[in-house]
Amino acid sequence: MARIFSGIQPTGNLQLGNYLGALKNWVKLQHDYECIYCVVDLHAITVWQEPKELASNTREVTAGLIASGLDPKTNIIFNQSQVSQHSELAWIFSCVSRLGWLKRMTQFKEKAGKDQESASVGLYSYPNLMAADILIYKATHVPVGEDQKQHLELTRDIAHKFNNDFKVDFFPLPEPLILGNATRVMSLRDGTKKMSKSDPSESSRINMTDGPDEIARKIRKAKTDPNVLPANPKGLENRPEAANLFAVFSALADKSVEEVCKRFEGAQFSKFKKDLTELAIEVLEPISMEMAKLVADPGYLDEVLADGSERARIIARPILDEVYDIVGLLRPKK
Repeated sequence: MARIFSGIQPTGNLQLGNYLGALKNWVKLQHDYECIYCVVDLHAITVWQEPKELASNTREVTAGLIASGLDPKTNIIFNQSQVSQHSELAWIFSCVSRLGWLKRMTQFKEKAGKDQESASVGLYSYPNLMAADILIYKATHVPVGEDQKQHLELTRDIAHKFNNDFKVDFFPLPEPLILGNATRVMSLRDGTKKMSKSDPSESSRINMTDGPDEIARKIRKAKTDPNVLPANPKGLENRPEAANLFAVFSALADKSVEEVCKRFEGAQFSKFKKDLTELAIEVLEPISMEMAKLVADPGYLDEVLADGSERARIIARPILDEVYDIVGLLRPKK
């Protein structure tokens, strides 16, 4: 069976973009692949995190994964820092990866902003850790959004160079899985910007912990345009806010954008928003309620992460042992 790896940062406030772009698709994949899902707390600390908040957010994100429908018995769910093989392989990859490759990574430029000299070394080199996250399990497929394809290409480059340098056929070249109708959910206030928990405007996003009243308010205030709704997806071109809301409806309803267009052809946005609100509440309210229940039981969440970490280590240990042998690093014989 093919093996999937994917990770999510524990930076708090899971939102609709996380659900439609990742979690909803992960749930669909869990019965067809061997799935390993990681709360990437080591990636999170490439920028400052309050320690108590980081621990709390790690549990909250874990609750979000389970509440969305991921079975911790079927899948391996764990937090990255509990499996030291990630960091060990990342160092080896830092010696395989080339500086020029990292310089081309656009996400560092976006996250570091204008003052790149003050950014952490970890923020610059974390694509090497991301490659280690995937390859320490010899994952064959990685569900990614469009904005992460560059990092997966780097992972493939590192795997290829490692294999070539050491004349082995060891690491697979993982393939991207881009799924669903809303892999990149945009802001409710600006259809040209990605929905993000870092946006200062709460109205820009729907959080997975929002209640029905909050969801209704945010959709009601979502930016639109004065035009009637089109008969087909072509009519959404150059209408970023409308295109985003149609993609969200499509993903929540498991319908194509074309089907959504046919349903609302010629209607006003008020009718569309009313139906979108009802649909969003129907999908998200049970998840929100289950998340609240799970977060109230941190002991259970810690058990899930500990169990997942041990299962992850069982896969990662022998792979890292082989890497050490290939590279020529001595280790005690067991």
